[in-house]
This record gives sequence, structure tokens and C-alpha cells, in this order.
Amino acid sequence: MQNSLLFPIFFVVLLSTSCAQTSDKEIKTPETLDFTAELVIDDIENAWGMVFLPKGGILYSEKSGKLKFYNSGRVREIENLPEVYNRGQGGLMDIELHPNYENNGWIYLSYASTEGNGKGGNTAIMRAKLSNNKLVQQEKLYKASPNSTRGQHFGSRIEFDRDGYLLFSIGERGNRDVNPQDITRDGGKIYRLYDDGRIPDDNPFVDQAEAKKAIWSYGHRNPQGLALHPETGQLWEHEHGPRGGDEINIIQKGKNYGWPIITYGINYSGTPITDETSRPGMEQPLYQWTPSIAPSGMAFVTSDKYPKWKGSLLVGSLAFQYLERLELHNNKVVYREKLMDGMGRVRNVRQAPDGFIYVSVEGKGIYRLVPK
Repeated sequence: MQNSLLFPIFFVVLLSTSCAQTSDKEIKTPETLDFTAELVIDDIENAWGMVFLPKGGILYSEKSGKLKFYNSGRVREIENLPEVYNRGQGGLMDIELHPNYENNGWIYLSYASTEGNGKGGNTAIMRAKLSNNKLVQQEKLYKASPNSTRGQHFGSRIEFDRDGYLLFSIGERGNRDVNPQDITRDGGKIYRLYDDGRIPDDNPFVDQAEAKKAIWSYGHRNPQGLALHPETGQLWEHEHGPRGGDEINIIQKGKNYGWPIITYGINYSGTPITDETSRPGMEQPLYQWTPSIAPSGMAFVTSDKYPKWKGSLLVGSLAFQYLERLELHNNKVVYREKLMDGMGRVRNVRQAPDGFIYVSVEGKGIYRLVPK
């Protein structure tokens, strides 16, 4: 099931001698809010991904398999989408624009697909262009294998780095004892491609026999947040832990992030997964949440519209139904704040080109945070 959503959240934290920053910062609820949450698009079951087109409007994906475009109060459905395997946590997921979208028009989508070997589905990455409310020039860039009928841990966020490489996440599909630590298998990985799907020659495992050449890092559980740090350009990621142990990581080439050999979480039943929270050769999280918040969506605030938030990291919480703001200093979390408390399951958060923050809430819609 989706991480910490349907299970009790209280448990004994495993003892650790590691250097990871644990969730010791109590989250605060501000006495007064510096913004109002303005509902821009209503009646959306699950707006998984959203991007802002240069000429105006929001293009957003619904997990059920629909892609829609909102502009000037009107919503239009985009036609000619690929077949989507809508099961459990899988469906039509993230959406991202090419960094040079204004000139080349490429749009990138992640979705669960039945193509390939085996019953069920697995995460796929494609690109296409928009023409007359239709997706055209569709190109499948990557398809994880094998398929599985399990409904959990598809990932999947998409991000471009400053050099124009395409990065995306695929969860371990609920097969934790096999996929995340095996570089010959898909799942539990961050991947890196050229924008057209080719494998870069400097990917870390291109010279290893049988390895999946697109892998950039491994040992992940279910990453549903990717964002570039606005100053360093580093790729930041967050992922769902099990019962406890949701993580924020800085992703580095070829590194192993430990799942499930090391973790701060335990099984949903309350039994241990492992007695190790650290091991040589495995990366420690920058931050970990215990109890789990079930994070989804991730954005750094660079806008002058929210002066108190500038430099903060925003993360949606599915489990506790709020937007979390984390203040950072030297890559350490120094303050946590709860925003939009009780609004609903926050699926995604993004900063638009005009500087406004947009937040998608399951069962409600997409909100714009308007400073007072």
C-alpha cells in the first residue's frame, strides 16, 4: 500500500549511530498565514503532475489517464494519449517540459504501461508534442521491466538538470528484496538519459555487463519528489519509506542509497526490516521523517513573492494532509512549518514562472498561494 497511509504511525524508532539528520525538528503551525489558498481548477480527482506553458495556462495530468489544459477559466482535455495502466498507485503520473520547450515543443510524461513482458504494468517515459489539443509525434524513451500486477511503487517524477539531461525516478514496485539493490534490474532507481532517450556514455554503469545502462543511482524505495537546488544545481530527491523513514537525499552519480539494507523505517506490522541504519558504501539521507509524512511533490522557493520562504523547500504530505515548508541552512533542516493544514492529500507543489506557488490536492483541485 502507499507507504504510511493506511497504517498506524506510532512506533519505536530504531537505534542508530549514523550521522543522518533525523526528524527531531518539531513541525510548527504558524499563528497567522501570509497567504490565502485560491482554488484555480476544481473538481480534480488526482492531479499528479503539472507544468506551466510559456504562453499561459496549466497543463496537468490526472492519474486516471487524462491530460488536461487549463487557460483563462476553461479546461480542455488533450486527446490521443497512450494507453495507461491505472492500478493502485500507477497511472498517468508526472509531466515536464523540455528546457528548450519554446523552440522544440517537447513534453515529457511518465505513466504506467502494459507494454513489454509479463502481466500488469511498469513505469514508462515518453515525449510528445501538442497540436490542436492532441498529443502527436509520440516517442517512448524508456520502459521499465518486467511488468507486475502489484499496485505500488511506480515512482515517478521527471526533472531536467542544468546540462539538459533527462532524469526520472522509478519505484521498486513492491519487490524490495530484489529490485533496488540489483543494477541489472529496473526499479528503485533514478535514471539519466539524453533528452531523446539515448544513453549517455558517462552514466555510471554503462561498462558493466547486464547492467541497466540508464541507471544514475540505486537503492531507492519509491521516489515521488525530484527538484534541482536553485544555487548548486544538485538533484534533490525524496522518497517514501515504509512505516517511518521517509527520506530527502542529494542524488549523486552511481551512489547506493541503501534500501532495504539500511532504513530508518520498519514494516507496517511493526516488525523490523533490518537492524542497520547505516553501512559503509551506502548514502545517508540529508533528512528523514519519522513518523512518515508520505511525501509527494517537491519545490524550492526562489520567488520574491514569498520573502519569508525564499530558499525553503516545499513538500506535500499525503498522510497528514498538509504542505510542509522546510527551512534549510548548509543542507540542514533548521525549521519545519505546516501550511494548508487539513486541506487534503497534497500530491504536488510547483513554482510557476510568474513566481506563484501552485499546489494540487487530491479530490479538490489545484490551488494558487496568493500572498496577503
